[in-house]
Amino acid sequence: MFRIIQDDINSVFQRDPAAHSTLEVLLCYSGLHAVWGHRLAHWLWKRDFRFLARWLSQFMRWLTGIEIHPGATIGPRFFIDHGMGVVIGETAEVGADVTLYHGVTLGGTSLNKGKRHPTLGDRVVVGAGAKVLGAITIGADTRIGANAVVVKSVPENSVVVGVPGQNIARSRPHQPSDAVDLNHTSLPDPVGVSLTSLLQRVESLEEQLHLHHTATPHIHAPEAGVWHGEEFSI
Repeated sequence: MFRIIQDDINSVFQRDPAAHSTLEVLLCYSGLHAVWGHRLAHWLWKRDFRFLARWLSQFMRWLTGIEIHPGATIGPRFFIDHGMGVVIGETAEVGADVTLYHGVTLGGTSLNKGKRHPTLGDRVVVGAGAKVLGAITIGADTRIGANAVVVKSVPENSVVVGVPGQNIARSRPHQPSDAVDLNHTSLPDPVGVSLTSLLQRVESLEEQLHLHHTATPHIHAPEAGVWHGEEFSI
């Protein structure tokens, strides 16, 4: 038990540069308090003290703003940064060294009493406000961007962005020797890139057909990432 507590404290120092002392971590990190409360509630849940386990989880929700169902399975060195608004459902399974930011939901999409919440592999990072829904599997070393909505399983070493979540191939897969990848704000926009490419292609074809200066207004491709035009009426 003391080893688990020490590992949880170390995970805070490894993944949050704002942590300055062990005393600060012990007293001021609500995510850590929620994890410890869950470990006790889960212990009670597995021994059929279901009502007491639920009461404890609700008390921790009131205390920390983080709701973890006592039936959820949480791996070692789990870290919730900031934490407010995090919800983890009953049949969720979370691997080792996983990081969640505030506003994350690991939710269910079924009335089925069986498995209905996500399974997260080791070292997964879920960005602020992201929703991972249903009995899906998120492969190890995957990074889910802030505010993404993930409803389909993804393999290891994925980057998922957008609504609904789109799996973006990584240019450099995560290596076992790498530190935990906390960059959950790198949000490639595959839809926007595709739209820009199509607009550029349309403008090129119009120029070739001498139709570029027609009376009918249309949206032009962005210049240096900025969209221009009276079509937006701003």
